[in-house]
Amino acid sequence: MVKCDRMGKELLFYGKVHHPDVRMLRDMDEVVYDKEWLSLQGDMELYYMYRDLSRNESDHKKIFDNRLRYDITIIPAAMLGDEYIKTAGHYHPPVPGHEISYAELYQVLEGEAIYLLQKAEGDIVTDVVVCKAKAGDLVLVPPDYGHITINSSDRSLKMANWVCRDFSSLYEPVKKLFGGAYYLLKSGFIKNPDYQEVPEIRYVKPREYPEAGLFCGNDMYYMVNDIGKLGFLTDPQHHMDIFKKMLSFD
Repeated sequence: MVKCDRMGKELLFYGKVHHPDVRMLRDMDEVVYDKEWLSLQGDMELYYMYRDLSRNESDHKKIFDNRLRYDITIIPAAMLGDEYIKTAGHYHPPVPGHEISYAELYQVLEGEAIYLLQKAEGDIVTDVVVCKAKAGDLVLVPPDYGHITINSSDRSLKMANWVCRDFSSLYEPVKKLFGGAYYLLKSGFIKNPDYQEVPEIRYVKPREYPEAGLFCGNDMYYMVNDIGKLGFLTDPQHHMDIFKKMLSFD
């Protein structure tokens, strides 16, 4: 896997020190399930995002020129009251001139992750997908799916992502409904009552995408050496077959 080590809050990535953007509890007020617990808390750090990483200047130019960005996020093990720690959750905007949004590719580097994906038409959620992933696994978020990452383990989760650098993520659709379609509590998943309608969860497994040179267990950072194969992230409208594969039943 990538040569990165955490030193306090700093991340050493191929010899270069990176400082994180820190997600604070105050940033998550709307989406935390346990409001009673939340009312008793002061502010605190929840997780750490290290954006736009590269091994060297040559790699960075290649990544930038191909409209991509490589990030690492670290989510320590914690509970938000009765709920497992999670990311704030977001959607992606549409690709200009097209009716589908951008995709995103994740890989677990250390620990375990639960990815909650949801597709909505207005305020109505039409599909909810959960993918559980361990170190080395790949999880592809298709166009038009909002997504939340949950750490329900007893150890820190370190994950990487490749994403198009042309847009900013949309957090408001998740915030206005006080979280995702489901919350993961100690007792399991429960539906969010603020959604008008919530389908049952479909469970899928992490997959490999040999047509794009992506295999579980292989460090996806090294796609920088064949970066054209990540075109499904910048121009998803031309690569719908790869997304159908991710969403198929196991």
